Amino acid sequence: MQPPRDPSNVTHVLVAAFPARLAGAVQSVLAVMPDARLAPAESFEVVEVQGETVAIPYRIYNEEPETGGSERPLTETQQVILHCLYSRHSDGRVRQRHLEKIMASSEPWVVPFVVQLAGEYVLEILDAISLGVPGLAAPGSADRRLYGEFIERNPDFFARTERRVVSYWSCYYRRKYEVFGTYPGSALMEAFRAAASEHSGVQWPRHAPPPSATCSAGPP
Repeated sequence: MQPPRDPSNVTHVLVAAFPARLAGAVQSVLAVMPDARLAPAESFEVVEVQGETVAIPYRIYNEEPETGGSERPLTETQQVILHCLYSRHSDGRVRQRHLEKIMASSEPWVVPFVVQLAGEYVLEILDAISLGVPGLAAPGSADRRLYGEFIERNPDFFARTERRVVSYWSCYYRRKYEVFGTYPGSALMEAFRAAASEHSGVQWPRHAPPPSATCSAGPP
């Protein structure tokens, strides 16, 4: 891991996680975030949001800002941006706490932060997404349209996410969830895939075992 680098470069990295029109709002958020002990991790997920490319950082290492510590209270949009950034924090409890603040958002630029977390290993986070985005299970819902559009625009990203879910299940959770369909990540992937199928009008390809697969099954 490398030490913090030029702050202007770190700013550029985090501003790039959002559409260009939000650059000023992101900079306002960064102004209230404590300096990081480490630079953002070098791994990024590059995705498309409504025709614009953004790069989601793998991890950030900033401490959380003190509540009420800013002379200028953040706007609603700036608060959502802050929660998105801290959903990439190195501490899983911090990630979950901030994830829970953004799942009700209908902003397309929030979606990749949620989907990225669906491909990680913290069971409590997987459960939180299932509870926090209930519309994924409802055909024709706003959540289905929102997530279906994103997945249709980013099929490779979603395929990687599915494979990560399978890998974490295989590595850490096979004994607890012998049948893949009982693993929380499997249900989430099924819901996301249904949203993509509904939005695109075609059956979305599968990159994970079917829900009935047992621990003897691996990724397709």
